Amino acid sequence: MIAVRALAKKIGQQEILRGVDLEVRTGETLAIIGRSGGGKSVLLKHLVGLMEPDAGEIWIEGQNIIGMNERQLGTIRKKVGILFQGGALFDSMTVEENIAFPLHEAGERDPNVLRAKVTEMLDVMEMEGEQAKMPVSLSGGMKKRVGLARSIIRRPSCVLYDEPTSGLDPVVADSINRLIRRLQQRFGITSIVVTHDMKSAFDVADRIAYLHEGRIYFHGTSVDLQQSSDPLIQDFLLGRSDGQRGHRVES
Repeated sequence: MIAVRALAKKIGQQEILRGVDLEVRTGETLAIIGRSGGGKSVLLKHLVGLMEPDAGEIWIEGQNIIGMNERQLGTIRKKVGILFQGGALFDSMTVEENIAFPLHEAGERDPNVLRAKVTEMLDVMEMEGEQAKMPVSLSGGMKKRVGLARSIIRRPSCVLYDEPTSGLDPVVADSINRLIRRLQQRFGITSIVVTHDMKSAFDVADRIAYLHEGRIYFHGTSVDLQQSSDPLIQDFLLGRSDGQRGHRVES
């Protein structure tokens, strides 16, 4: 579905991506983990053309999107939806209007079609009857669900999730993880989940990629990751800073 080749990006004097190579198989869920500020979200934005790299290639279903103009990228963005961290809802629109927005942008004006598709999405998100609510009255988890419904209403081939469980309590976070899995199974959606929540990564991912210092340091299954004896990987999984490695408390 997606292939990234030698992707590099510098912001100011800081090298964020230093030659990222990554493949995402059709229909799989790939979790991208790494430290905060390590470039995960920057990588995600490159995949939909929101940022232009300094070097490298991004192939989506056989098309290299680097150098495409906005009109060409529009075709690619029909294939790839994105869920931003906070849901990125329009505060002045109802739930129904937020979800229907991509259809409006695509030229759909039939109120019956819009209503039917929004109703279907709300059913998928387990939010039946919430059409008239405003974003201000929604919980964090509900905002994520509405944002996700909006991102998949045009049936993209792939959905990108930017920290989907950030700011949520463990119970709500678990419900979002289950929803991501359910969407993969129901619609065959390819998913890329950027997260530093290891429980989420293990719950949703078929494979996991560890982004470290601007490169993919590990790419494999969750079992491979957990069984790795690599000190860098163990430090990350255990939430251990470099200075803690090998430290022992005397009794």
